Amino acid sequence: MYTCPVTLSYHAASSLLAARRQQATRTQISPDLNRTLIDVELGEEGVRFTGGLLLAWTEVEDIAEDDAGCYACTAEGVYKIQIFSEELQRVYTLYPTAGAPTMLISGIPMHRIKETDPHQDTLSKLRALGRIRGRVLDTCTGLGYTALAAAAHADHVTTVELDPAVHAIIQQNPWSCALFDAPNLTTSIGDVAEVIEAYPDQAFDAILHDPPMFSLAGELYSLAFYHQIYRVLRKGGRLFHYIGNPESRSGATVTRGVLKRLSEAGFQRLQDRPQAFGVTAVK
Repeated sequence: MYTCPVTLSYHAASSLLAARRQQATRTQISPDLNRTLIDVELGEEGVRFTGGLLLAWTEVEDIAEDDAGCYACTAEGVYKIQIFSEELQRVYTLYPTAGAPTMLISGIPMHRIKETDPHQDTLSKLRALGRIRGRVLDTCTGLGYTALAAAAHADHVTTVELDPAVHAIIQQNPWSCALFDAPNLTTSIGDVAEVIEAYPDQAFDAILHDPPMFSLAGELYSLAFYHQIYRVLRKGGRLFHYIGNPESRSGATVTRGVLKRLSEAGFQRLQDRPQAFGVTAVK
């Protein structure tokens, strides 16, 4: 079972420093990036958490100075949740928001964070897909938010992640470390463009396709891949395909190409879902 340590961002650290300036001896903060609140004790040496963890004030100050990082706080020390992928030569960083964190891929956020947060972004994708039931394929795990949200309703969710380094980030993220404990969720590492070829025909009742941007993973927007998605989806099954901001020039161009190729692959009832930055289709 994966258990995340106390995980703080500048939001919580700044709150702790404000309480210290007010000479408070106790205060409430979130130890898990805005999921829950707990009471902590404030002393001369630092912040003491239930269980005995002591976080020195110098460590709190260091966290408060970084508005682009999330920090795991353990008895062995404090470290930024960031990993360099030798396999793909990318840096992954857990990035705080006012809600659930997102992940930066070499500095680019993988979720919408303007006027929303990654959790609400995830829920908008599931609402666009419609009723979740049966067997679901989540083609690109990312932080695992979509897979976990779908697993709350589906009989079983299969999710595929390209880079093992991303799994290491998930294990340290309080919002998604439960991914590996869900009894109705199967995680795997591999290139979904290849992995999908091994799935039997009509294996899934719904598919959530949330690929990286076109410039990073053009093969996941290809007609060949859409033929595979069509093959493994049951008749009457639904697809949600995340694309990006439909009002941007690049988003509009990619959307047109996606709709054209999905139609060529055999999908019907193609619909723009601008509120979720994607499109839906039915087999």
